[in-house]
Amino acid sequence: MTNPLRVLIVEDSEDDAALILRELRRGGYDLSAERVDTSEEMEAALQNPEWDVVITDFNLPRFSALAALDLIKKHQLDLPFIIVSGIIGEDIAVAAMKAGAHDYLKKDNLARLVPAIERELRECAERRARRHAELALREREEKYRKLFNNIYDAIFLNALTEDGRMGPFLEVNDVACERLGYSREELLRLHPQDIIQEDTERKINNITKAIIKHGHLTFEMTLTGKSGDVYPVEVSAHVFPLGDSHVVLSIARDIRERKRAEEIIWHQAYHDALTGLPNRLLFRDRLEQALAYARRHEKVLAVMFLDLDRFKTINDTLGHSVGDQLLQGVARRLTHCVREEDTVARMGGDEFTLLLPEVEQVDDVARIAQKLIDALKPPFYIEGYELYSSTSIGIAFYPNDGEEPETILKNADTAMYRAKDHGRNNYQLYAAEMSSLSFERLALGNMLRKALDHEELLVHYQPQLDLRTGRIFGMEALVRWQHPDLGLISPLQFISLAEETGLISPLGEWVMRTACAQTKAWQAAGLAPLRVAVNLSARQFKHVGLIDTVAQVLDDTGLEPQYLELELTESIVAENAEATIATLRDLKAMGIKLSIDDFGTGYSSLSYLKRFPLDLLKIDQSFVHHMTSDSDDAAIVTAVINMAHSLKLKVIAEGVQTEEQLSLLRRQDCDQVQGNLFSKPIAAEEFGQLLLQQATNERWQHLLRTGSTFT
Repeated sequence: MTNPLRVLIVEDSEDDAALILRELRRGGYDLSAERVDTSEEMEAALQNPEWDVVITDFNLPRFSALAALDLIKKHQLDLPFIIVSGIIGEDIAVAAMKAGAHDYLKKDNLARLVPAIERELRECAERRARRHAELALREREEKYRKLFNNIYDAIFLNALTEDGRMGPFLEVNDVACERLGYSREELLRLHPQDIIQEDTERKINNITKAIIKHGHLTFEMTLTGKSGDVYPVEVSAHVFPLGDSHVVLSIARDIRERKRAEEIIWHQAYHDALTGLPNRLLFRDRLEQALAYARRHEKVLAVMFLDLDRFKTINDTLGHSVGDQLLQGVARRLTHCVREEDTVARMGGDEFTLLLPEVEQVDDVARIAQKLIDALKPPFYIEGYELYSSTSIGIAFYPNDGEEPETILKNADTAMYRAKDHGRNNYQLYAAEMSSLSFERLALGNMLRKALDHEELLVHYQPQLDLRTGRIFGMEALVRWQHPDLGLISPLQFISLAEETGLISPLGEWVMRTACAQTKAWQAAGLAPLRVAVNLSARQFKHVGLIDTVAQVLDDTGLEPQYLELELTESIVAENAEATIATLRDLKAMGIKLSIDDFGTGYSSLSYLKRFPLDLLKIDQSFVHHMTSDSDDAAIVTAVINMAHSLKLKVIAEGVQTEEQLSLLRRQDCDQVQGNLFSKPIAAEEFGQLLLQQATNERWQHLLRTGSTFT
């Protein structure tokens, strides 16, 4: 088997070249050869870099072996370079070898040629492989050096001493120098404890032991720069052998941004977004810590539960923006009234809590409570409004009023409701007998949730009469709660509770649906069509699905829109006038009648009466009750009737109880009346009978025509 061999021969004698080639063929080579004998020819031949070996005579007429060797070096070729010459001295041969020739032979002794070439080809291959390996190593080292110095994290390399302690820095990257403000030379003279803020030798030794034990460790610490600046880092440390010892490679990641983000997240999780006060979670945590301290040291602490009085009215009337700013103002005033160690928190809505640890005297807490009440007395000036706010405060103490957070908070809340019952704007200390009231209210709320599903709610109807015709033209639908055990529960007991618990919307829709269905049923029974008036709560009116809900109720019950009247309070329509107008116009476009309930008790305004598409004003019964004995109330009733008529609105007076009131209303040209003088609110069955009997009720007819009963 022959081996291919590409030979460049530098020889002026063709015969000598032929002898060389014959010897190589005898050695088993399949030759590809070219002969040159001048510098120019060799220069041209070297344009082909595929030669395996160069064989040259030492002296040529126009060239030499040393000149050929210079050309090889010029082209940066690593080729076996063998001199085959007739006469060459020892000194010349040594000089040629030093210049870069690999071997020399005499022409009269070519037996060594093939072994020499084999050896040189082998060594050349080894040199090339070594160069490639060295080049790859240099490239790899350069790559790692660039990575080492350009990685975002600081990197430190430390030797481990024989006794397992962290030695000085062996290597650091550019980021480490930049972050710490040291030069590389300065850092390499330091030990880890020189840049670690927690520079206790014991802590560093414990960390080192853990790294050695596990081979790697991730932990957090704080580094100190040359200027004294500190920054937290997360360190990932690995130990590995290096020569006869071990080293620790530590990668320190800057976590300042992460720490700042964690602080923001923590603050958001444990603080109220509106006021910046601690929220329910943080207050609970601080209360638990304060209780634990109080138990250990036999201390007394107090918890206050605060609720703003009539905040809902301000919020519903002037809007959430004003309400939010009021809450922020209240929060600022509360925090200025307490000690640094006390905690003021917002529990949600208009409820606040205060934690007062290490109370010495009950009187001290009472003084703080009064201080809080007094702090809220001055008006708040918000968006052009002068607003007054007050608070009802309940106070509970550890250990007398409870030893667990839930108990103390519940009892403080109970005491707060007692303050509400005592006229608001005051504080009350918890007393054990209060809890029965709180439990009753809780139980009532739970029962109300079930009442809708268990069909315990009823709708009663109070007739509304036309003063001109003397006939019933409509009725107001009023909800009642017939509890199986407690009997008939007044709306005064559960309507406010429905508002607090969010049940007012489903309750209001149920009343509307029931009233519309009953009205349609009376029509189907052949009775004269009547209009039914249903109250809308503020929550219902603000609900984005109100129009769809009303339309669905009318569609489901089959009642024509003109027989449904929706009653709204002044506070509802006074808030966000533009949105209110849009909603009212949508309802009006459906054919529904619209009225203002309890007119005169809220933010009465001619501007909204003129702009809003209303049909009816309902004079509040408080004016009707006193109109015969109070000239001011009588004047108000007269003014309302005249104003309404000038705006082409009908007027109905509610709460008519005496013939004297009725007579005065007739003289003032009131359009319609409603009250117990004619009928209290009654169940649907009774109301149906009343409709059948109204034609024969001579007393009603006479009363409405004349304003007095006949004898």
